[in-house]
Amino acid sequence: MMLLDYNFKKYNIRLVLYVLMLNLLGIMVIRSATNQDMTYVGKQVMGIIVGFSIVLFLSLLDYHRILSLGMLTYTVCAGSLVAVILFGERVNNATRWLKLPGIGQIQPSEFVKIGLIAFFAWYFSKYQEKINRIGVLAIAGALFFVLFLLIFKEPDLSTGLVAMFVFLCMLFVAGLSYKWIFGSMAVAVPCGILMIYLTQYDMVPFLEGYQVRRILAFINPEKYAEANLQQDNSIMAIGSGMLHGKGLNNNTLASVKNGNFLSEEQTDFIFAVIGEELGFVGCVGVILLIALITYECLLMAARARDLAGTLICTGMAALIAFQSFANIAVATGVFPNTGLPLPFVSYGVSSLISIYIGIGLAMNVGLQRKLSN
Repeated sequence: MMLLDYNFKKYNIRLVLYVLMLNLLGIMVIRSATNQDMTYVGKQVMGIIVGFSIVLFLSLLDYHRILSLGMLTYTVCAGSLVAVILFGERVNNATRWLKLPGIGQIQPSEFVKIGLIAFFAWYFSKYQEKINRIGVLAIAGALFFVLFLLIFKEPDLSTGLVAMFVFLCMLFVAGLSYKWIFGSMAVAVPCGILMIYLTQYDMVPFLEGYQVRRILAFINPEKYAEANLQQDNSIMAIGSGMLHGKGLNNNTLASVKNGNFLSEEQTDFIFAVIGEELGFVGCVGVILLIALITYECLLMAARARDLAGTLICTGMAALIAFQSFANIAVATGVFPNTGLPLPFVSYGVSSLISIYIGIGLAMNVGLQRKLSN
C-alpha cells in the first residue's frame, strides 16, 4: 500500500476544499429546489459522506494496484451496462438504472465513465511506445465503441458523448500523432454536418424521437418552440436573478421551482435555480470552483510520476470540465437539452459517488508526484 512512503505534504488539500465547497452549495440549492424536501437532502448528504470516505481510502491506495486490474475493470463496466439493458428499470423513456438489493437504485453509466478512465490509463500507458500503430488504435477504438454502444442503447447519448470526449482527450495526451488527429477531423466534421442536415428530415435512424426534437429545437428554436420551452424558462430564471439573486428558499409563484416551469430542477437544470436564487455572483462562484477543481487535476497531471498518472488526472479534468460546461450550456441555451448533472452540485448519488472515486484516484496520483516537484 506504500502508506509509509508517502509525503503527506503533497496531499492536495486545496482540491478537497474546492469539492467540499461545491458540495455544501449543492446541498443548499437542492434543498431550495425541492421545496425543502429533506429526503433529497438526506440522500445527498449520505452520498457526500460515503464519497469522502472513498476519496480518503483511494487517495492512500497506490493507483498502480487499481490499474493492474484493467481488464477486470473493463469487464465489470461492460457487464453492468449489459445488465441495465436486460434488467434495468425504464423511467422517462430510458432504461438507465439498476435496482440492487440492500443498495437501491444506481446508474451504472456514471461509474462506467470512471472505469473508462482507469482502463484506458492502463491501456495507453502499457502501449505508450506503440500508441500510433494502427493495431493499438483499432483495439482501443473497438473497446471504447462497445461501451459507447451499450450506453447509447439505454438510450443515453449525452453520457456517451461525455465518455467520448474523455476518451479522445486521454488519447491525445497519450501521444496521438497529429496525422491521425487531422485525418480523423477530415472525416468526422463532414459526417457531423451531414448528420445534422439529415436530422431535419428525420433521416437518422439511430436517434430517438425526443433526441431529434431536442436537436431540431436547438437548430430552429422558433419552429420548435414547444420543445425548447424548458431552456427558454431556464434562461429567464437565470436572468431574473440579476446580480445577487432572489435568495435561497424564496417562495414566489414566479420562481422556476414553484411555477412548474422546469422539470428535474434539482438535477439537469440546477444551474437555473442557482442563477435565479444566487444571481450572477452565485453563478460565477460555481464556475470558478469548477475551474479550480479542473486546474488542480491538470496540475497533478503535469506533475505525475508516469503516463498512467497523467492520464488519470487528465481524464478527470476532461470529465469534470466538459460535463460542467454541457450542463451550464444547456441551462443557458448554448447546447441542446442533454440531461447531464452538474458535478458535485446536482442531486444524484450515483453521479456523486462515481466522481468521488475518480477524485480519489487523482488524489493518489498527486500524492506520488515527481520528486523534483
